[in-house]
Amino acid sequence: MELEERAVHESLPEAGPGEVGVAPSRRRSRREEHEEQDQISDGEIGAEGRSWYFLNTYSGHEYKVRHAIAATVERLDAGDRVFHVIVPTEDEIEIREGQRRTVKRKLYPGYVLIQTISLKEGDPESDDLWHLIRNTSGVTGFVSAAPDMGDTPRPVPLTQDEVNNILRAMRMEQPRVRVGFQVGESVRIASGPFEDLVGSVDEINTEKGKVRVLVSMLGRETPVELDFLQVAKL
Repeated sequence: MELEERAVHESLPEAGPGEVGVAPSRRRSRREEHEEQDQISDGEIGAEGRSWYFLNTYSGHEYKVRHAIAATVERLDAGDRVFHVIVPTEDEIEIREGQRRTVKRKLYPGYVLIQTISLKEGDPESDDLWHLIRNTSGVTGFVSAAPDMGDTPRPVPLTQDEVNNILRAMRMEQPRVRVGFQVGESVRIASGPFEDLVGSVDEINTEKGKVRVLVSMLGRETPVELDFLQVAKL
């Protein structure tokens, strides 16, 4: 129970983004923080003796939990038992107020993905690690199965297919496009020959980055195809 005993005497940090272990010389940007999560080799993903688990966290505390666990693992030299802690995200292109920007969207808000040694029932090392992670500030528990006997649910590891699907989504080369309007909504054309006309969204093509807007011209509705950046919400 060495890990647990040492953890009792060391408070787990309420670490924010960019805080891992000893404070860095400069606060890392959120972009750097996200990029760190992709550095997992294919061999590590399904390595023997390791399993992936989902942790429940308080809403909005995913990164605090990630960094708190990472700092604790470093402090307790537990890198041979906890291998990766990830907040699953994907790139998304957001179109808002005529501006296009790439943002990170959490795939599973309120959850953190963690790879540890395979946790086994009745194994002291597994129990020690389970308590260490479970007692991290911001963690509400492992995604677990109700026990057949006893009072303590046991963590359920993800299948290899589930892990592969999550990591594949994180590695998508083509970001998803999110627009701030929907079919049937009234919008204003912000640029081009139809600037300042108001129409209703008839069709959205995220693959091409185009939107078809119906505008009233000469007493009838006319479809106009526009780039996402040419349309603004009213």
